Amino acid sequence: MTTHTIAATSAPALGDIRQAGVGDWVVFQRSATERRDFAKCWEAVGVALKRGAVVDVEGERD
Repeated sequence: MTTHTIAATSAPALGDIRQAGVGDWVVFQRSATERRDFAKCWEAVGVALKRGAVVDVEGERD
């Protein structure tokens, strides 16, 4: 299981996010919306979700 965290100042390569699947976890921090490449990151997260990764937006489960 791999955890990929996307934040305002750091993120894994978009290809790594797209390759995430069953058993992987993608954490999208609220600060990630400040990124210039936010739309590309969000699209990559959608691919990971479709491949079976667990996606969590920080603070949404509070």
